Amino acid sequence: MNHDAYRTLRVSRKDGVAHVTIDNPPINVLDVAVMTDLRRLLTTLADDDTVRVIVFDSADPDFFLAHVDMTLTPEDLAGLMADLPEHVNVFQAVGEQLRHQPQVTIVKLAGKARGGGAEFVVAADMAFAAIGRAGLGQIEALMGIVPGGGATQYLTERVGRSRALEVVLGADLLDAETAERYGWVNRALPAHELDEFVDRLAHNIAALPDGVVAAAKHAIIPSDHADGLARENEAWAGLVFRSVTAQLMGAGLARGAQTRDGEQDFEGLLRGLAG
Repeated sequence: MNHDAYRTLRVSRKDGVAHVTIDNPPINVLDVAVMTDLRRLLTTLADDDTVRVIVFDSADPDFFLAHVDMTLTPEDLAGLMADLPEHVNVFQAVGEQLRHQPQVTIVKLAGKARGGGAEFVVAADMAFAAIGRAGLGQIEALMGIVPGGGATQYLTERVGRSRALEVVLGADLLDAETAERYGWVNRALPAHELDEFVDRLAHNIAALPDGVVAAAKHAIIPSDHADGLARENEAWAGLVFRSVTAQLMGAGLARGAQTRDGEQDFEGLLRGLAG
């Protein structure tokens, strides 16, 4: 496995654990390069029985995965669509592949993850968040759309329908403690304890006797969201190509979206477009 082939990921392995650091400056947007690298890496690791756990973190202290690249066009996505699993869109394909990965997948969340980035977090088997630094939000409604990468299904399963509606329609950034209380992440931990805790957990899982991880993942299977993902894609596609959506995204980019300063209070930036 040639880890140097990934443009946006840094990959290392030790004692059955693959450590994957997302590195896509300036703010780790979820663009075509990241989605391509993630899907290729997950495909490669799926056939590697020497890896039992995959831990994802970020090279950027402020952003895990900011959100889907707001400048993407259908033409940009053509390459990903050519290799698309049945009945899912390009964004859902990332989450579904992550959810069905044979290894245990863990997100170490020490920065913000919004939109498609938050969907990646909820698709992983486990997520642990740094108090005072981590943030999770589904901000799509502020751009005139709904989540289109699995959040309506994965999040509802994790937090329940009423809280999923609060997250999707309230479009606020949840801190680590709230995300833990809602069930979006496993635990909120003091920032200085996050690395040690996740690394210990990952290596303890990887050190289990042969067959235990595979048996647990076989028994504790992901829910089948095929029908729900189809409904989500229909709802998302019915909104994303409207002129008002393009106007909101364009205005957001003009006001500083996808810049480090603008993304610190991305929700406030988007709400300000109505003013």
